[in-house]
Parts: sequence; structure tokens; C-alpha cells
Amino acid sequence: MAGLTKDTPTPTALTVHQQSRVLEIAFSDGATFRLPFELLRVYSPSAEVQGHGPGQEVLQTGKREVEIVGLEPVGNYAVQPTFSDGHSSGLFAWDYLYHLGDQQEALWAEYQRRLEAAGATRDTPMPAAAGSSCGHHH
Repeated sequence: MAGLTKDTPTPTALTVHQQSRVLEIAFSDGATFRLPFELLRVYSPSAEVQGHGPGQEVLQTGKREVEIVGLEPVGNYAVQPTFSDGHSSGLFAWDYLYHLGDQQEALWAEYQRRLEAAGATRDTPMPAAAGSSCGHHH
């Protein structure tokens, strides 16, 4: 993960909209993004979702109704949301949130493509992970 440079836009406002399930972020460069909780959950930067290298991503399904039940600031560079499905290991740095907002359409398309490739839909329940935790990064 690239470190923050002085050119990285920083959020000036962060609003969790529970009703519409979007995280609204206004950045210092004037950009404003509305990120659906589902997108944030599906593209969580945690090892649980991303795996430990290219091609090891774990396809997240059944997250259409997911909610953000908590949002903790981490230093001055990231937030750590807690999702209603219990997932809370993703650290969303400002540059990553900006990337998600900026590339939102492409990311949705990629997600749909991965779902189709897996023969799944956005509403397919996640398979129960039977003791398949791969150790958390500290």
C-alpha cells in the first residue's frame, strides 16, 4: 500500500447513510463520492477478502444488505468499518477510498464479471467458512 503523499486528497467529510447504505465522502480536492456499503465490503482491503496475493481473492457474495455498524478512525490516514456481518479487519486508507470512488463503475463491472465466472449472484450466500481462517495480520 503506497504511503500518503502531500498530494493525497484527504476527506473533509465522512457521512454514513444507514437508510440508503452508502458512505458519503467529500475530499479536499472537491471530489465527492457515495460508496455503497456493499462495494466497500466486497472490496475490503483485508486479507480475509484480498487473500495473500494476486488470484487469491475471496469472492464476497450475499452482501447486498450489509450495513456499516461502526466506523473507527485509524490515525490520520484511514478508517476501519465494522460491518453487520461481523467483518471488521479492513483498513480503508484515504487513497484507497478515493480509488474506490473514482473507479466505482469499473469495480462494479469487475465484481459482476467475477460473480458470473463463479456462477454466483450478488445474493448468493457466502459458503460457511469451516475453520478456514488464515491468520490475521497484526
